[in-house]
Amino acid sequence: MTQHVRGATRLAGLVALLAAGAGNASAHVKYVTTGSDPVEVAAFLLAALTDPFNLAVLGAGGLGVALGGAAYLRFRPLPNDVRAFRRTMASYESLLPWLLRLAVGLPLVGAGFSGYFFSPVVQSSSPVFVRLFGITVGFLLLFGFGTRLVAAVGLGAYLVGLAVEPALVLAFEYVPGFLAIALVGGGRPSADHVVASMAADDRTFYSRVDPFYRRVALPFVERTRHLESYVPVVLRVGLGLTFVYLGVAQKLMEPGGALAVVAKYDLTAVVPVAPELWVVGAGLTEALVGVLLVAGAFTRAATTVAFLLFTTTLFGLPDDPVLAHISLFGLVSALLVTGGGPLSVDRALSDRDADDAESDGDASGRSAGA
Repeated sequence: MTQHVRGATRLAGLVALLAAGAGNASAHVKYVTTGSDPVEVAAFLLAALTDPFNLAVLGAGGLGVALGGAAYLRFRPLPNDVRAFRRTMASYESLLPWLLRLAVGLPLVGAGFSGYFFSPVVQSSSPVFVRLFGITVGFLLLFGFGTRLVAAVGLGAYLVGLAVEPALVLAFEYVPGFLAIALVGGGRPSADHVVASMAADDRTFYSRVDPFYRRVALPFVERTRHLESYVPVVLRVGLGLTFVYLGVAQKLMEPGGALAVVAKYDLTAVVPVAPELWVVGAGLTEALVGVLLVAGAFTRAATTVAFLLFTTTLFGLPDDPVLAHISLFGLVSALLVTGGGPLSVDRALSDRDADDAESDGDASGRSAGA
């Protein structure tokens, strides 16, 4: 027992050291701008939302989204195509652990080699431990070795770092990423799967000397297997909160930085509207995507919009750090595979449709019998 306590103490000390190194970062450096003049939020929103043209565009957009959703629920167009798409996505679920490990492991390795702690905005002045952390955790996840434990260590390090450096909230997607990996494990292909296969085979020498598989790993997996069904909930809520934060806190509540991005890349030449409409429109779009993901409503459609937003950002902002967004791309792709999952509006609608179909079938059967 004392050994476990000492091990936990050392691990906590290492995490605290990593976070302290990261805490020396210049937290206010943005991805693509070096800062901007402060803008009064209330005055900005008042000016943007009292302009008749802005109101007309935003109102038309909101009305179009609402009518589109209502029309889909009412008419359910292309049902065979929708079923084929969902069936194809569901067929990829066996690859979900691998996809999650790639989504989190690759950007961590990149962060380690680049010397930042999870997010490019957190550049450490003492990067040695930060580099070792990112490279080690990232490669272990990519290889799928000790996957659940490594994911738990990564999550703990992120949370400690977030307490020290609030700017790490820009990389909040690591929270659902680590949690989802901890729930599903390494999957296949992974080093964990190879080791488990050898340990489970009584004919192998390794099965006689392995002290971990039967005593720890197997009982843990059996006790937590029922939680795997909640991976879609973890992903969509985590990503949804990330989108709400990016839309509200980073754009609507900090319009100065967003306006600086619009000016730097001359985005008004791409779509000739006022800079204020660019900022408010982008903020509301990201917030809406986030709310839909949290609620699990039109989940795959919302993740498709999210994917398009990421892609547009990368092509529209040429000096945006692509590596830092691999985690978002990967987790959104994972959510395309899983759909909304339990505790979602999508699941409730699906159950209702199944009940209606069953009721129609029973009614037809009674009519034929009569």
